[in-house]
Amino acid sequence: MSDTHIQLHGGLAGDLHGDPDDPRPPLVLLHGLTSDRRLWGPLLAELPAGRRVLALDLPGHGGSPRSASYTPEAVAALLHRAVMATGLDRPVLAGHSLGGLLATVYAAAHPVRGVVNIDQPLLPGPFGELLRGNEALLRGPDYLRLWDRLNAGMGIDTLPPAAQHLVRDVTTPRQDLLLGYWHDILTRSEDEIRERREQDLAALHTRGVPYRHVSAGEVPEPYRAWLRSVLPGAVFTVLPSAGHFPHLSHPRELAALIGERSAGSAGSAGSEGSEG
Repeated sequence: MSDTHIQLHGGLAGDLHGDPDDPRPPLVLLHGLTSDRRLWGPLLAELPAGRRVLALDLPGHGGSPRSASYTPEAVAALLHRAVMATGLDRPVLAGHSLGGLLATVYAAAHPVRGVVNIDQPLLPGPFGELLRGNEALLRGPDYLRLWDRLNAGMGIDTLPPAAQHLVRDVTTPRQDLLLGYWHDILTRSEDEIRERREQDLAALHTRGVPYRHVSAGEVPEPYRAWLRSVLPGAVFTVLPSAGHFPHLSHPRELAALIGERSAGSAGSAGSEGSEG
């Protein structure tokens, strides 16, 4: 891709790519916790030339200023302000990890053409239990011990060497970011979070927003059944061996999925036989 302009958009740092007159739906990319927009580089190289794409730094990340609140709803409002500042009309949102949750919450409140959730469960589940069980460590001076434990399960060492270097180069695990973005998990009950996510998904269902969940392995059936009970049209796509970073390990296949007009339409390259 080309024609990049690096600047602040509605208060958030971001790279705006492509031709303003391109007829395809615009795309907004949201990275995961503690990284920044640079992590989308391999994927951007695989997207069609001219496609209007906005890669943002989340609040408190990269070149974006810190925020007084990092709740999903507060961050979604800041992201929407940035999208509006660029003039993008009803974009497709693609979010990795935490970005997948934020894309979902954003889409529940603002007009979008689709959501691609890259490897992010919407319910805390065992991850939430781990955080709550280690809250004292997370709030203390040795919080990086927990972060390193979490990182060890992300398969970073299985990525190509250049991708491994990129992940480590862009990752900044500040304690304020971890506590801020995980605030809901630490302070709200599982039932309350489930209710909020069901409200978000119900809003997507009411408006007919296509929703695709991309993962490296089959999503557990109880979670799949829960999500589809609220959003029946949700599509689950498996990219085998992709790990937690498919935009780095399988950028071409993921670009084919994200590049569709609507996030939930079937029949895209790399997904045949892997959808449910």
